[in-house]
Amino acid sequence: MVGFGPADVPPSAAVKFVGAGTAACIADLLTFPLDTAKVRLQIQGEVRASAAPGKSPAVTYRGVFGTITTMVRTEGPRSLYSGLVAGLQRQMSFASVRIGLYDSVKQFYTKGSDHVGIGSRLLAGCTTGAMAVAFAQPTDVVKVRFQAQARSGEHARRYCGTIDAYKTIAKEEGVRGLWKGTAPNIARSAIVNCTELVTYDFIKDMLLKSTALTGSCHLSCAWAPGTW
Repeated sequence: MVGFGPADVPPSAAVKFVGAGTAACIADLLTFPLDTAKVRLQIQGEVRASAAPGKSPAVTYRGVFGTITTMVRTEGPRSLYSGLVAGLQRQMSFASVRIGLYDSVKQFYTKGSDHVGIGSRLLAGCTTGAMAVAFAQPTDVVKVRFQAQARSGEHARRYCGTIDAYKTIAKEEGVRGLWKGTAPNIARSAIVNCTELVTYDFIKDMLLKSTALTGSCHLSCAWAPGTW
């Protein structure tokens, strides 16, 4: 049969879009407790500052695994996955754009040329990183609000569910409240996207040109920028 073989047909933009979001959701399911612990550690100083004079916060977190242990002991195991629904919504919308559209945007900037310079790659990484944040920021805001919300009896839960969180934030803080922190998040996402995807892109091209590796090189290429 003349033409591309089944293994040689490049995936469409739609397949890359859905595949990136699905893979990110699977990764989020495995790492969400670590992300929740990170958020609790980041806001711990803020909680102490807002505590009543002469009264220290009821819970003190020490280290990542110490935070996880404390949360399980004081709030139950489910607290580690508080905000998971919003987190999966975020990954499906954020990673789909950030990673899934990278190749399409890169081809747009190079007008389909086979010779892709570092400038075009960096520009594509910045573009999809910024687009992803602008699109998915509300899901990130809700996810972090849930992760920061303690489940112990001394703290009243502000949000009853994911949809309620979107409605409450929009009602009390305005629609713009759902996009709080967008500017620094765009800057962070652009830098991370350029570092990860461009590094992955270069390593993949180098391995494909210098070795006999084909599809098996993707894991190695993804591992390198992730560890850096």
